[in-house]
Amino acid sequence: MDIAPAERTDPAGLAYLWERLGRVEMRVRDAVAARHATDPAPDDPYRGQYLTPEGAERILRAPAAFHPGSAAGLPDAPAGPDGSRLRRLAEGFGLLPLDEELLLVALAPDLDARFEALYGYLNDDLTRRRPTIGLALDLCGLPVAGPGRFRFSAAAPLISGGLLDITEPDRPFLSRTLRVPDRVTAHLLGDDEPDARLAGVLAPGLVAPGHGAPGHGGPGGPGPYDPLVARVAEAALTGGGPVHLRARGGDAGRAAVEALAAAGRRALVLDVAALATDAETARVPHLLATEARLSGGGLVVGPIEALEPERPERARWLRELCATASDVPLITYGTKNWDPLWSRQSPVPFTVGPAGTGRAVAQWRQALDAAATTVGVPVDVPGDDELGPAVASYRLDSEQVRKAATVAVRSATAERRPVGPQDLRAAVRGQNGAGLERLARRIDPAVGWDDLVLPPPTRRQLGELALRARHRDQVLGQWRMRPGGGRGRGVIALFAGESGTGKTMSAEVVAAELGMELYVVDLSTVVDKYIGETEKNLERIFVEASEVNGVLLFDEADAIFGKRSEVKDAHDRNANIESAYLLQRMESFDGIAVLTTNLRANLDEAFTRRIDVIADFPMPDARQRLALWDRCLGPGLPRDDSLDLRFCADRFELAGGSIRACAVTAAYLAAEAGKPLGMAQLVTAVLQEYRKLGRLVLESEFGPWLRNERTVAPG
Repeated sequence: MDIAPAERTDPAGLAYLWERLGRVEMRVRDAVAARHATDPAPDDPYRGQYLTPEGAERILRAPAAFHPGSAAGLPDAPAGPDGSRLRRLAEGFGLLPLDEELLLVALAPDLDARFEALYGYLNDDLTRRRPTIGLALDLCGLPVAGPGRFRFSAAAPLISGGLLDITEPDRPFLSRTLRVPDRVTAHLLGDDEPDARLAGVLAPGLVAPGHGAPGHGGPGGPGPYDPLVARVAEAALTGGGPVHLRARGGDAGRAAVEALAAAGRRALVLDVAALATDAETARVPHLLATEARLSGGGLVVGPIEALEPERPERARWLRELCATASDVPLITYGTKNWDPLWSRQSPVPFTVGPAGTGRAVAQWRQALDAAATTVGVPVDVPGDDELGPAVASYRLDSEQVRKAATVAVRSATAERRPVGPQDLRAAVRGQNGAGLERLARRIDPAVGWDDLVLPPPTRRQLGELALRARHRDQVLGQWRMRPGGGRGRGVIALFAGESGTGKTMSAEVVAAELGMELYVVDLSTVVDKYIGETEKNLERIFVEASEVNGVLLFDEADAIFGKRSEVKDAHDRNANIESAYLLQRMESFDGIAVLTTNLRANLDEAFTRRIDVIADFPMPDARQRLALWDRCLGPGLPRDDSLDLRFCADRFELAGGSIRACAVTAAYLAAEAGKPLGMAQLVTAVLQEYRKLGRLVLESEFGPWLRNERTVAPG
């Protein structure tokens, strides 16, 4: 159950606030008495539309919303208790004692409705129920032409800090109305909820001070981010400019939050991508700075790559934030380097690499336990031995892990069973954005290792591909086995072999083994007749592929990864530029890509050096063809006793794709005949496949099954 704001703060601090407001009431009483002494008793038919002195007296005799106690007899405001919110607010915003008094004068009608009518009486206008600048100065005993009026300038702490709003700017200066924002009032009463005006752009901090961030005495234990977190925390607290974390395979957003938690600061996390138009973002920097000062927190802003050139208002927004929140710890993060145009101050840069499998498991464990608690139903989650292999190949930030863990727990709970690796994999696939689907065809893998019929060397190469994908962050990131040169942490494989030998299916099996989706690049969306457009399309594919947990498949890759040739005309030069771009881009790729080709010799030799795994797919031998025939026909298709699959395997030298096509054709023929599948239908299907492939039909291959065939070549 939630509790009232007054119960969430210390009683001494709240009593001090009431005492200070009691002093304001005494000054209001004096002002009303002075006005009453000089006010003629009006005999007016419109008396009910304004407050008479007698009416003001009746309001003053009404019970107060707080008890002023002995405040009326004190010449100066007493010092507040240590830790009281009013005292901390004055220290945090650099307020003078006069600023405190002006703030309390403006705050009074929000805490006691009597002040609305009294301020209306003193303003000579009952429709203006808040203090004006002139009235506030008068209640504080200051001349309206004195230096006190400069406490309302744009650079003064009350105004620049967002503690006081001046409304009705079209009125004369002294007649402008003062208002304390609701968030400031709520803070003084003990409420720590962020400003409602930041809803939609401000996310809750991932780790709060004192709650045990992983690697800082929390449930995650020590982790590889600890030294980095300590350095980032020190840099953020030095002031004078932001700190920028560039992600290189690591979760920079979480590292930023943990750094603030290590410094004892609450993290206010803002998603730059959530910012929309100028009208919505213009006030956000000031609101953020005020919120950070009120809560004693720091700001985490990212991903910084959302500050793209086509959205210049976001860059202006960040520049304004850096200027407004110069005294607040500010950490930005993203995959891009800092642009000096974003701020007058240069940030302290850090690079965030992969965190390692141990930390990823701890992060998943924490997210799963939290999701199970939220669901409220007892549910078993995988142990670390099972969780490690299930999540090792994924690259997710903390928010994606939280969402995926919640989905996995809910899915398992709905079926009243423990959370399994299949739930985690389905939940992770749900975190993939739709951007790549516009450029490639997504396949949800539905095959496994048992569906492959391949020679042992090819299987070993596929296993090595899966192994590299699982441990790339550790080998290429933590151990830095591919340093320098802007090299990415991707894994690239080449599947070479004749058509139908299982290259595409093998890519699907590898994706299933890694718990990922397969994205098949549609060459029609890539290749463009206009110069430079093909490279732009490929760049979009590579960028989107780096953002998802999936396997990118370039089928018939020699169409775009072909050899460079001697330049004889402009067409050759442009083709070579395309190949050179691909060579550079594959070097910096951070995802998992598979290239397939029927003609390995057509690929440029420079691509071979950049390929991590090369798997050759030979034509199947007789033993493998027998297994393929049996699996392609499947257990559900009725078979006649005369069906001789060994004969088919020994006689017909077909690839796996052709065998599958024959099996499907034969199944249609059996369904039309209404009988179990026999050799007649199977041989007819093989004959059709031979003709489709343009192969000769030899009697030495078909034997007695060709007696009734007229188109038989002598063998």
